Amino acid sequence: MIVVCGEALMDVFAAGETPAGLLLDARCGGSPFNVAIGLARLGRPVAYLGGLSADAAGRRLRAALAAEGVDTRLAPELDAPTTLVMVDVAADGRPGYRFLGTGAADRLLPASAAAALPEAARVLQLGSYALVVEPVASVLRALVEREHSRLVVACDPNVRPGVEPDVARWREALEWMAPRCRLLKASDEDLAWLYPGADPADVARGWLAAGVELAVVTRGERGASAWTATAEAHRPAPPVALADTVGAGDTVQAALLAWLAERDRLQPGGLSLEAAELDAALGFALGAAALTCSRRGADLPRRAELPPA
Repeated sequence: MIVVCGEALMDVFAAGETPAGLLLDARCGGSPFNVAIGLARLGRPVAYLGGLSADAAGRRLRAALAAEGVDTRLAPELDAPTTLVMVDVAADGRPGYRFLGTGAADRLLPASAAAALPEAARVLQLGSYALVVEPVASVLRALVEREHSRLVVACDPNVRPGVEPDVARWREALEWMAPRCRLLKASDEDLAWLYPGADPADVARGWLAAGVELAVVTRGERGASAWTATAEAHRPAPPVALADTVGAGDTVQAALLAWLAERDRLQPGGLSLEAAELDAALGFALGAAALTCSRRGADLPRRAELPPA
């Protein structure tokens, strides 16, 4: 089982105008939420660890997870609001985000929720702003510190300066995670903000030196690259009729984890892939992301929509 840790929220899109204002389309989202849904749709046993509100939006998030087969026993119901994110999609399909989440349930995960993982847990997947806002960040750090020598830890920082604008806080979180992490993925946009002027390949190799087994950098329409201690691969993105890119990075992470799981590689020492394997993993993940990008609002693909891994 893969335990996905972090936030679940509502992405709110403008859906048209009314005489007095706007129609709004609120969709279940959040990077960890999307990864959990993606893994379930790709046929992997998955649990979600994160605070969910008792409000209508929180109930809808819980129902959406359950409907996809995601285990929610690690998701306590909290008397706090659900985070809302106003999403503004530009002409090139790239989303802009404004977060309304101070004091929201996803930031208030109690330590008791992470006290005991399901016996079947083999992987911890973490990412996004739950890594840098309190108290959830401290709860997740304690969990990683406790479990990283036993379980495979995977991370996608999915940087959100609109939630935490202090770049030093994000860098510190990522650099703390790297020695405790087996799979680390980031976008080139993340790295350009975190380490201005740095070559993403050099950053990825630094992660490997810290102890990461598999480092991946996504490059939007230019595809993705991956490195292990002995190999590297670079794969272009497939063509796509673009709707938007919401959830594309989350799809890549879910698909990478699913590809590895199908080969029984999600175990310590199992992620040191050779070049041909890296190329195949990237091809599978980018194909999945292309499907997501062809549909509006993080509608991640199901296993039957993808070729055999």
